[in-house]
Amino acid sequence: MVLPSWVGSTRTLQSETDGAGRLTSQVKRTVLPGGLRVVSEQLVGSRSAAIGVWVGVGSRDESATLHGCSHFLEHLLFKGTSERSAFDISIALDAVGGEFNAFTAKEYTCFHARVLGEDLPLAVDVLGDMMTSSLLTDDDVEAERDVILDEIAMHDDDPDDVVHNLFAEQAWGTDSPLGRDIAGTEESITSLSADQVRAFYAEHYRASRMVVAVAGAVDHDALVAQVVAAFGRRGFLDVDADPAPRRAAEPWLPVRPGTVSTTRPFEQVNLVLGVEGLGRSDDRRFALGVLNTALGGGTSSRLFQEVRERRGLAYSVYSFASSHADSGLVGVAVGCLPAKYDEVLATVRAELAKVAADGIEAEELARGKGQLRGGLVLGLEDSGSRMSRLGKAELVHDELLSIDEVIARIDAVTLEEVRAVAAEVFARPEVLAVVGPA
Repeated sequence: MVLPSWVGSTRTLQSETDGAGRLTSQVKRTVLPGGLRVVSEQLVGSRSAAIGVWVGVGSRDESATLHGCSHFLEHLLFKGTSERSAFDISIALDAVGGEFNAFTAKEYTCFHARVLGEDLPLAVDVLGDMMTSSLLTDDDVEAERDVILDEIAMHDDDPDDVVHNLFAEQAWGTDSPLGRDIAGTEESITSLSADQVRAFYAEHYRASRMVVAVAGAVDHDALVAQVVAAFGRRGFLDVDADPAPRRAAEPWLPVRPGTVSTTRPFEQVNLVLGVEGLGRSDDRRFALGVLNTALGGGTSSRLFQEVRERRGLAYSVYSFASSHADSGLVGVAVGCLPAKYDEVLATVRAELAKVAADGIEAEELARGKGQLRGGLVLGLEDSGSRMSRLGKAELVHDELLSIDEVIARIDAVTLEEVRAVAAEVFARPEVLAVVGPA
């Protein structure tokens, strides 16, 4: 296939082979006019393809008056274009047995689909039409406003959602977009106007802030030509721009310690206890990953064994580590009966203090590494996970590590590194969020 002369040059980023030296996958990258990036991973033998359009805008890019606008837009882009009605968009991939959805995060929005390889051009065209030519009419904004308000009410009935939102609010404050709920509030969604939403769309949905990532049954050159045709609508690519830079890691956004609680008529008390963590580019993130797994990443973890198995204090207990360009959190989440709350909190604090003082044992280190390795490989067995890996690497990370490179970094983690991270992180002032009955 002969591509237009103005299409940017293509680079091969990675290649994988089997034991006999046969090619099993290959990652290629092309930058198109306007700064639109196309990254693909051809998986030899795959008959399906996953595609995602990753847009470098999320809830943390919103002012207080635009709170919830990114998520609002995610809904509205399915409502119709100059070429397709909302029903046309809905049936396009249904008719070929495809899957189609979207989600909004704090730092990006993703529209994704999974189809048979032969139907990939259709998925590219539908997504390109949505990204470049959505109408965003006043009627659509008003109709979808009520849908989003229902969604907010639904999440407000989920204790896990409520406590994690409360935890983020305490950690970063509502003055920071990171501390605000992604979906917005009833007040912010009610006050958003159609003109504000359209202006946000025009400002942020640009080629330079987008990545088209595809994995599975894909030919990269053919994909580039399809993207050029689909995203070339309305002069979308007719601009002179480089890809937008990744989000800056400086200045660091500190976490605010403190305790916050709210009353809900739930049967359980839900709590999240945490501290400031690491940024996503911190080299110690692999040591923190092993620590997190050993602490609360499975049924053999310290917290699960101590809180649930030995003491019978809670059904669900786990730890987590989340990171952004300029901040991070490490925490423990538990749901328990109100009568068990004091003992649960004391037990979790005691386990964190032990880890901070002594680190973990060699057996826990080996088990944590094994769990991370297995989870990584099993998680990348389908094209959707591979596509997400490409999109996130291109949009938010500084590098695309091969699976072997990630495994090597996990294997290189030592007990001393884990102990050093544990001692530093869990010595920091705590953030506690609690949700439950009065």
